Amino acid sequence: MSYLTDEEFFKRYGNKLNDEQKRTVKAVEGPVLLLAVPGSGKTTVLVNRLGYMLFVSGIAPDNILTLTYTVAATRDMKSRFVNIFGNEGATNLEFRTINGICAKIISHYGRLIGKKSFDLLTDEKVSGKILTDIYLNVMKEYPTESDIKNIRTLITYCKNMLLTEKDIVEIGKDQGIDLFKIYEEYNSELKKRSLMDYDDQMIYAYRMLKGSKELLDHYRDRYRYLCVDEAQDTSKIQHMIISLLAGKNGNLFMVGDEDQSIYGFRAAYPDALLNFEKDHPGARVLVMDKNYRSNARIVEVADKFIQKNFSRHDKHMNATREAGEAIRFDVLRSRESQYDYLHKMATTVKEQTAVLYRDNESILPLIDILERDEVPYRIKNTDMSFFSHRVVVDVTTILNFALSPMDPELFMKVFYKFQTYLSKADAEKMCYIADYKHIGILDAVEELEINRRILGNVRDLRINFRNMVSENPIKAINRIEKMGYGEYLKNNNIDDNKLFILKMLAKNEATIEAFLDRLNQLRDILANKEENYKSKFILSTIHSSKGLEYEHVVLMDVVNGVFPSKIIKSFKTATVQEKRDYEEERRIFYVGMTRAKDTLTILKYSDKPSHFVGELCKKEEKTPVNIKEKTKPRAISSYKKKLQAKTSSENVPKILKTGDKVNQSKYGDGVITDVTLDDDEIPTKFVVRFNDGTEKIFMFPFAFITGMKIIKRR
Repeated sequence: MSYLTDEEFFKRYGNKLNDEQKRTVKAVEGPVLLLAVPGSGKTTVLVNRLGYMLFVSGIAPDNILTLTYTVAATRDMKSRFVNIFGNEGATNLEFRTINGICAKIISHYGRLIGKKSFDLLTDEKVSGKILTDIYLNVMKEYPTESDIKNIRTLITYCKNMLLTEKDIVEIGKDQGIDLFKIYEEYNSELKKRSLMDYDDQMIYAYRMLKGSKELLDHYRDRYRYLCVDEAQDTSKIQHMIISLLAGKNGNLFMVGDEDQSIYGFRAAYPDALLNFEKDHPGARVLVMDKNYRSNARIVEVADKFIQKNFSRHDKHMNATREAGEAIRFDVLRSRESQYDYLHKMATTVKEQTAVLYRDNESILPLIDILERDEVPYRIKNTDMSFFSHRVVVDVTTILNFALSPMDPELFMKVFYKFQTYLSKADAEKMCYIADYKHIGILDAVEELEINRRILGNVRDLRINFRNMVSENPIKAINRIEKMGYGEYLKNNNIDDNKLFILKMLAKNEATIEAFLDRLNQLRDILANKEENYKSKFILSTIHSSKGLEYEHVVLMDVVNGVFPSKIIKSFKTATVQEKRDYEEERRIFYVGMTRAKDTLTILKYSDKPSHFVGELCKKEEKTPVNIKEKTKPRAISSYKKKLQAKTSSENVPKILKTGDKVNQSKYGDGVITDVTLDDDEIPTKFVVRFNDGTEKIFMFPFAFITGMKIIKRR
């Protein structure tokens, strides 16, 4: 086979590569770290480098191993290689995930020692049953789907980071579970069944390579050139395997960007990139800093934002495109109002527009509205864990108990979450008495001889449940929060953002029964939703959008407590882990910003502060801001005072109820279908469905001051 010269190769295959990219393609020998900023064409360079190794350097394809993060990425990489270079050489090139190469190592070692390896546990139903039984045994309560998902994630984290018993115990304390005991029992059960999970597969492969010189020498001789894509997403154990295979002076080419490391919950270990030169003496660090994706204004602001992180290489992202439209901050009245804003956007969108968010649950209220109105949208990788989250399960259980006050199973699941201080033994007695006398369980408290304070607490609880039954679901959820459940969440350090999402979903239903049914419907809709590739309106988490790009991007829910999920008041007093977590939140935001090609819009809310938005706005002082809804707190305050003075008018009702019939001079007769209350449970706005089928939103009490009348009470 005759090989190409550099000039011939680049003329034939790489004529569009810039000097920076060509230099990287030619970096074949020794340890090399390539830091590639978003939109810099790293995959193109990696594929071209493989071609260069084969057709210029004359390296045998059998001696090259390319490792990628996912199975889909291995297929994509091979497909790209074939598209550029054809099938020549591609047949013997190996593209694998790290788990894929570990499986090969374990199988080889088994043949060397004449023993069969453990079977790989691939069935999540089997592992789920194992974890459920262990959780029930250790925690003495039945886990939700969300609990099991969380345990899986924690076990993966512990194994990938090779954590000690002390480390695992500490994580368990933070999570409110005996994680180490669950972890130990899970590993013991797998060994008993001669099984290993995907994380064990990597640990076993590493131990085999460390323990067998013959095995290690075989793979070092076979794979003389290692190429690793998305290196910032690989875990500690994965980096240890890669380093072992490459050796200190081996031909290791790692491509990544610690600024885009956003999988900390999966044990991503960006420290390996920061320590690359230390771990591989004589290593070269190359940088591809040109962003070909985003307009120059987006690139400039995103780069300034990520510069504030400490754990990173000293590099900048530079734009190649001209300055287009500046980042827009669309100011909305409230976090709640973003769903109407996005709904309107979905109905009018004409170009590819992606709405990106930190957590899957953020988008559920919008999906609810879009489904009701049959507005087309495309959603990537729906996650069902919201519906089985502990908070959601608690609220639905409480609502169901309000409807079925004699159900002991429902009562025993939630009675201790209302701060009544009722003991389990007394709760069980109440269930027994209620069944015997055919009365409500909370009524049975009158038959007990208990502390007066506890008796009073349970009586108050009973009143709340009786009132809850006749309320609309959003008011019922507000009541649940004030019944002691909000305090329970706070005491147990449980995020209450799920309550906000539940309230947003509850807004569109008139009764508790309808709300519970709608939650089940939404779960089914999302479980069976197929991607609508024709729709230009795209919904995605930032994690799922990584590696992708969109013409227009909207970032939503960028508020303290959601994104970032936790706030650091002072870096001086924060723990090392808190700093790491916060910097990862910043990296997630950076990745979200750099998905945008032409325009980037960030939603800003008058009722919710945002460290990230505040930081960007300081940088964007000269940038025109597109205000959608101006809100001036002082003006609103004085306006409310004037309206409160006018509510003495005979025409203004003291309360509003769903079902009330009204008359409005322009639209005629209608029925109130929804009422929004403020923190003092005073109406602020309401929705009327008129006889012609149209729905309109009115402000209270302004609508009645200007002529609307109640014509019939429900």
